[in-house]
Amino acid sequence: MPDTPPKPPGSRNPLVQAESMMQLALALPVGCFLGWLIGSWFDKHFHQEWIGIVGCLLGAAGGFIQIYRTASRYMGPRK
Repeated sequence: MPDTPPKPPGSRNPLVQAESMMQLALALPVGCFLGWLIGSWFDKHFHQEWIGIVGCLLGAAGGFIQIYRTASRYMGPRK
């Protein structure tokens, strides 16, 4: 069985990198959709019309936070 050379620190499997990029692509739309969906339920439950918009904005904020966290893993430690 041949010995494989050790990987340098910080290198990742290409499939792991692809999965992380898919997270970046889906974080914002999924966050907005789920926020809108929950907000719409609250709209109907409390007979309001504005909670869906707030839910969408909160979902977008959550999506941006997820994008920042995922991207910061690839940027490396701050100096």
